[in-house]
Order: sequence, then structure tokens, then C-alpha cells
Amino acid sequence: MRLIKPTDFEGENPWDALDIEKIANATVRLHWTDQPYIWHVNDGAEVFVLLDGRVDMHVREDGQEKILSLSPGDIFHAEAGDEHKAVPLTLARILVIETEGSI
Repeated sequence: MRLIKPTDFEGENPWDALDIEKIANATVRLHWTDQPYIWHVNDGAEVFVLLDGRVDMHVREDGQEKILSLSPGDIFHAEAGDEHKAVPLTLARILVIETEGSI
């Protein structure tokens, strides 16, 4: 898992890109929420882009729970098998790109 802060990325040349994930059979969905999601593990990769609001992303690694604080523009990337749960602190709008049928 990783948290990507777009303002931390700077390429060597104009239009350099940071490859985040390649997903076959993906959905791109805009979510609106003011309630926590459930703990879950995706079948494939997930790219979670916070567009508006504030969200704490709870993650479990090696049996330890950590909280990653997301601000608008931040990107959370989960690989298949990464356990996580989004907890909005305010009303939030989120762009989620993931394998079709993921929970």
C-alpha cells in the first residue's frame, strides 16, 4: 500500500508521469459519503483519489493498524490483498478506480 501526495511528485521533464497501477476490466466511479466504509480486501488493485473533504484511511499491515490522513488531491493505492477501510471525517467525494465487481 502507499499514499501518493501529488504535490510531492516532480518529473525530470514536462509531462513525466508516475505510473500508479494498470487495471484490466476496471471501473472508474465517483463516490459520495459521510459514513465509514467496511474493512475489506480487494480482489485487485484500487486507486482511491480524494477529491473533496477529509478521510482517514485505516490500513492493517502485519497485524498492526495504521491511519493515513488524506486531504483533497491525495491518492491512496492498495494492491490486491491489502486490508483497508475509509473513514470520512467530513462529507467526501472520492474517485475510485478498481477491478469491476470489487467491494
